[in-house]
Amino acid sequence: MLERILIADVGTSFTKVSLLEHKAGKWLIRETAAAPTTVDSSKSDVMIGLQRAICKLESWTGLKLLSEKHLISPSGTSGGIDWFASTSSAGGGLQVLVAGLTEKITVESGHRAALGAGAVVTEVLSLNQANTELRSLERVRNVPCDMILVTGGTDGGNISDVLALAEFLSLATPKIRFQNQAKMPLVYAGNIEARPYLKEIIGDSLEIICVDNIRPSMERESLEPVRQAIQEIFLEHVMSSAPGFKTLALWAQNRVKPTPVAIGAVLTHLASKTKQDILGVDMGGATTDIFSIINGQFYRSVLANVGMSQSMGSLFEETTPALINRWLPMDEDEYLVRNWHLNKIIRPTTLPQTMEELMLEQSFAKEAIRLSLNHHRLLVTGLKGVKIQRQVGDVFTQHGSGTTLVDLLKTRSLIGLGGIISNAPRHSQALSIMLDGIQPEGITDIYIDTGGFLPYAGILSANGETESRISSIEPATLIGTCIAPVGPRVKQGTTIATVDVGNSSHRVVAGEISLACPGNSPEVKAKITPRRDFNVGEGNGNPVQTTIFQSEMGLVLDGRGRPLLLPKENSLRKTTLRIWYEALGVYPLEALRVGC
Repeated sequence: MLERILIADVGTSFTKVSLLEHKAGKWLIRETAAAPTTVDSSKSDVMIGLQRAICKLESWTGLKLLSEKHLISPSGTSGGIDWFASTSSAGGGLQVLVAGLTEKITVESGHRAALGAGAVVTEVLSLNQANTELRSLERVRNVPCDMILVTGGTDGGNISDVLALAEFLSLATPKIRFQNQAKMPLVYAGNIEARPYLKEIIGDSLEIICVDNIRPSMERESLEPVRQAIQEIFLEHVMSSAPGFKTLALWAQNRVKPTPVAIGAVLTHLASKTKQDILGVDMGGATTDIFSIINGQFYRSVLANVGMSQSMGSLFEETTPALINRWLPMDEDEYLVRNWHLNKIIRPTTLPQTMEELMLEQSFAKEAIRLSLNHHRLLVTGLKGVKIQRQVGDVFTQHGSGTTLVDLLKTRSLIGLGGIISNAPRHSQALSIMLDGIQPEGITDIYIDTGGFLPYAGILSANGETESRISSIEPATLIGTCIAPVGPRVKQGTTIATVDVGNSSHRVVAGEISLACPGNSPEVKAKITPRRDFNVGEGNGNPVQTTIFQSEMGLVLDGRGRPLLLPKENSLRKTTLRIWYEALGVYPLEALRVGC
């Protein structure tokens, strides 16, 4: 029987460890510690950072966990652990080049499969690009990646095009990231009729791994075989090649998962349990990941150049200082934003030391989330190229293939994780980042991974002995329930919805955001009635009956409109932000009054 569990998450910037103990029939988090990840340091060994974090646990708990750089097992009164597992996203995770025949069909399916397996897509290449870039083989050769994914063609279709693409890739084989890796793996998930000719065309330049066709027909997409192959390559090539990861896998007895895969597993479990759509946001040091569970289907997108530490330098390639400035309750100052940004590039792991720096960092986070959600919407779409059969009644609803599947009105739960969200000095600041970055619609429960436990929950669920009991630990904390009616722009101060909860009634007012307490009961029934031209999930003017669960901040009545627009005039913008931030208790009042 397990009594003590140690879980690690090796991130891009920090390595976090948590010690769990089984007491009175429940699993409890005894202590959590962190240390800078050392995979990219001068010593280049991920185990150094892990051991430093474990040493902190030993100091804080008084338990002996390490002996001569080995974990003590089994557990006893003085220390030791019974089970160890780890997630990892250090070193940027598994980097993949996705190639296919058509950018909007097979390439996009490959992109979805790679992201769902926890990889980072560093380049996408279609056949027409390969045909026009034969003089630019050097560019493809310098793409940073650990493997190549090739898709293209339905089963039984033409094979010449996909073989031409394979030939181009064999000529422009990207450089192997880890020198002790013999060959670059190429996962082939295209027309099965082309398999016999691949070896002849590619030769010995690449290691060929064939899996089921990702698009066996235009009407069907098969992602799971590709995802399994990518995760195996992550363990066999990246984990064994990166400094110290082989030892980490030995300690964990190969119980190591890419962090995005672990997060996806627990979000999928939560969605199946609640029968509702979920959206998750993970703000890391190198990337910002968006996860969504839509009708039980898992999707993930990642912006590899939008993070809060290592990739901060490239953020202005995606946004502008003006877009950061708009969230600051102070005079617009482009140089202030640029100077902070440059300092963050020089010292990416530093934490804010002043209230001004904290506001700047959280404003960057809002913009990074907005960009990532836009990218997610573009990627999470219906299958392109599918023939749609329409009836006479569909004449007024002409939705083509490839329409985004992300619908915030149907998304009931929003979960935020990552250091800047989980470790915000105030939970109201994490709430503000999520509200302004995502701009939820309708009725949305907002959760924060306050203990950094969410990645662990995904890997613990794989252990049958702990699965039934680990549910006693909540993987995320419910911060509040947001009610944000969607409709036209109306005069500020207009009531756009009423919320009847328990024995009290509240108003959602256009242009305002406020908090309301639904009571002290663990759950209470509520009725939300929107104005006739507003929607909270069931169509314009239609009321919604729902259950409101007890949360830290209660009801968030958001009448600011969607999309959220700030006044262009500087003094009015500052006043508006201060009112909003004060209503939620985001920053101290004295900080909001500076510069008034």
